[in-house]
Amino acid sequence: MKARRFAAVLCVVPALAVAACGGDDSSSDSGSSSDSGGGAAKTVDVYSSLPLQGASQDQTKALVNGIKLALETAGGKAGDTTVKYQSLDDSTAQAGSWTPEAVQANAGKVAQDKKAVAYIGEFNSGASALSIPVLNEAGVPQISPANTAVGLTTNEPGADKGEPDKYYPTGKRTYARIVPKDTIQGAALATVMKEDGCTKVAIANDKEVYGAGLARNIESSAKSQGLTVVGNEGIDTKAANYRSLAQRFNSQGADCFVFSGITANNSVQIFKDVSAAIPSAKLYGPDGVAESGFSDPKKGGIPKSVGDKIKLSVATLSPDEYPEEGRKFFADFTKKYGEENPDPYAIYGYEAMQLTLDAIKRSGDASKEGVLKALFETKDRPSVLGTYSIDKNGDTTLTDYGIYTVKDGKLVFDKTVKAQAK
Repeated sequence: MKARRFAAVLCVVPALAVAACGGDDSSSDSGSSSDSGGGAAKTVDVYSSLPLQGASQDQTKALVNGIKLALETAGGKAGDTTVKYQSLDDSTAQAGSWTPEAVQANAGKVAQDKKAVAYIGEFNSGASALSIPVLNEAGVPQISPANTAVGLTTNEPGADKGEPDKYYPTGKRTYARIVPKDTIQGAALATVMKEDGCTKVAIANDKEVYGAGLARNIESSAKSQGLTVVGNEGIDTKAANYRSLAQRFNSQGADCFVFSGITANNSVQIFKDVSAAIPSAKLYGPDGVAESGFSDPKKGGIPKSVGDKIKLSVATLSPDEYPEEGRKFFADFTKKYGEENPDPYAIYGYEAMQLTLDAIKRSGDASKEGVLKALFETKDRPSVLGTYSIDKNGDTTLTDYGIYTVKDGKLVFDKTVKAQAK
């Protein structure tokens, strides 16, 4: 999901004072690990790093609550190991989204904590492009519940030059994710556009790691399915409007439009302008805009007249399409937090912590080295998401994407797409 482009290879930055938002305070201090030796029962630290302010806060709050519920359900332990969880914020109120400074501070803090055995994050792919090298140098296992950018794990279509090797200075993989990468999401969006009768597709992207990479995947998949792509345009995310671009798409005969990017990068404006220029156009977006900050007019999102035309892809399904464990999760989450329709990403927060606890338990010694080895040995794991494995690159074997419509400012599940990358 979602990203910004910054230099990827960083030195470990000094740990800065970072407020823990929405999570349990960690009792550990960097460098203090009196119970970190083998043998006796021990305590380890697990962190999350997510943008808890701005357009994504509804999703990330649900993620944190899912993480907390998983840990509470496990009694705060992984086997005999006590797990302390701390939620870090990689955003600022001023930016309204993640910032490189906050990401670097979070990753540096965790890298210097000798008791840290896992880092759940980031939410945005561009943020992970910054944190992966820092945590890789420190050998800290990292699990993302939301990243989809192809180049974080492979050099398949959609990746940039030098990806993914530039993110792993030690040469060893330390990052895994539990959502399908954008080769799958691009194919899912192209599949839906084909099914909806699109013939000429206009694509705009926000030029960032996630948006630009996904746009290339959408374009490739659309062409392979016989659709004509009239343009794949990178936009100035600070522009006052996109009327001229929308008119150009109209003159090219576009009957469908897809924006590849995140909400914070002027997504509402470009959808409004394209909808006005091509009133009959069908509109599509990825998980980068699948949040209330985009869908709800009361929160500055798209107006209802535009929302009625939009379909969005998200790697989450209807609760009744999950296995029994997943359906139980939704019931437990609703009981715990009083939310009848939990945000789709709540289940990914839950599974990210469940996978972490499982890896700690399987590690034998609850060391970061042991947890990392166990993480990459995850095979045929039954979970709330279904049964999956983590491959040698750190990718999940899950492939299903959910397609959502927008009704009265809310995301409403429409159908599941079983899309395979071409």
